[in-house]
Amino acid sequence: MKPVYFDNAATTQLRPEVIDVMANVLKENYGNASSSHSFGRSSKSLIEKSRKSIANCLNVSAGEIIFTSGGTEADNLILNSAVRDLGVGHIITSRIEHHAVLHTVEALQEKYDIDVSFVDLDSKGNLDFNHLESLLQTETKTLVSLMHINNEIGNITDIKYVATLCKANNALFHSDAVQSVGHYNLDLQDIPVDFIAVAGHKFHGPKGVGFAFIRKNVGFIKPLIFGGEQERGLRAGTESVHNIAGLETALKISYDKVEEENEYVQELKTYFIDKIKEVLPGVVFNGESANLEQSTYTLVNVCLPIAASKSAMLLFQLDLKGIACSRGSACQSGSNKKSHVLSEILSDQDLNRPSLRFSFSIFNTKDEIDYVISVLKEFTYN
Repeated sequence: MKPVYFDNAATTQLRPEVIDVMANVLKENYGNASSSHSFGRSSKSLIEKSRKSIANCLNVSAGEIIFTSGGTEADNLILNSAVRDLGVGHIITSRIEHHAVLHTVEALQEKYDIDVSFVDLDSKGNLDFNHLESLLQTETKTLVSLMHINNEIGNITDIKYVATLCKANNALFHSDAVQSVGHYNLDLQDIPVDFIAVAGHKFHGPKGVGFAFIRKNVGFIKPLIFGGEQERGLRAGTESVHNIAGLETALKISYDKVEEENEYVQELKTYFIDKIKEVLPGVVFNGESANLEQSTYTLVNVCLPIAASKSAMLLFQLDLKGIACSRGSACQSGSNKKSHVLSEILSDQDLNRPSLRFSFSIFNTKDEIDYVISVLKEFTYN
């Protein structure tokens, strides 16, 4: 069996079309976009064309798209600017956000002495919206930061409802949409969110590029990275033209094919759920990941009926069999700490059992699922 890549929530394989576009840009559009000569103007034109195309996908204006090095930088830019420039003194978030948000909020609290509140969660990791509404009852200028789709358990948050709730209470709303943009059609005219963060490599685009959506008229903000006047003065540094073009190509294809690819990948997820329940009847699905209505179609997080004494070797054994999956966020892969997401929702007993995230893409097949399930069965019962 050829190697099986089921870690698409960490990063995805580049589409062939994206590789072609990027290679051509590297060859033909090598001018610095800040230069006034024809080579520079060619690169600048390509960047602005990409910006407009991305804005059209999200139904926003081109000026609201700021290119960054990825989702983490976009989250940092938005959160820092909200506190430093927009007068936010209170951030409401949850304990199962990505660390790009949690660690940034922690640093802002230490630097600016802001108030930080955490929305209550149920045993599946769902937000308590009544508690969120009660937290919004404050005179302090508030920013709510809640991710659209959780990167470990796949839970989907109704960000349109959250955005509406924030508007009703004069609060700003930021959503880390790294796991949803490119997988769902998001109309940001219909969803009144103020900020989102996006990473290209989550939807078959290149690593090292993403963008922040910053709604116009939200207020004057300053850059996080200082230097030149690139990105309307909000993100200094020579633009990575080939990465921006690759990001735009990947997003455009994803939006054009979203329905058919959603159907294909959801079928894979359903097949995986049915097969693993059949072969490993003691399996438990973490969060809402087995609920097709309340979780993303791209991933499943399972707590396996394997003794804790064997769990330490599980990922190693899967890797030896050519299978790539993860315990949780790839950003924590070098740490021995348990997943902060699962620690919030699982019992101590289940936390001591191995939990794995399997995430799927258009490049996966049912044959690969059969192989992975057979390996899990062998490891569990031998």
